[in-house]
Amino acid sequence: VQLQASGGGLAEAGGSLRLSCVSSGRTSSIFSSYTMGWFRQVPGRGREFVAGFEGNTASALYADAVKGRFIVSRDNAKSTIYLQINSLKPEDTAVYFCALKTGGTGYYYDYEYDCWGQGTLVTVSS
Repeated sequence: VQLQASGGGLAEAGGSLRLSCVSSGRTSSIFSSYTMGWFRQVPGRGREFVAGFEGNTASALYADAVKGRFIVSRDNAKSTIYLQINSLKPEDTAVYFCALKTGGTGYYYDYEYDCWGQGTLVTVSS
């Protein structure tokens, strides 16, 4: 299983970006069963959960810090998860990672995930 994240870049505060993460490998038929998460990381700090889905659920999960501005969605037919970031703030500047977890409960901690994408950099100018 491989994850490929894309969509990062430089944006102005108040703008929007849409990140995508495609899963490849033997995942398409069971992608919906995976817990998928978006994390972000700034230099000197660990990866923090921002949004995602637990496997076999349609209920989106969000960190309190991003509720109301971030929208996570998934297209199981395309084995893809998206992160729409609206009303960008300079503090959203980070490397954003997508991650996949094949089983078990939990979604919030990075150590719970089995597979990671390479990260995509989001830079927000003030």
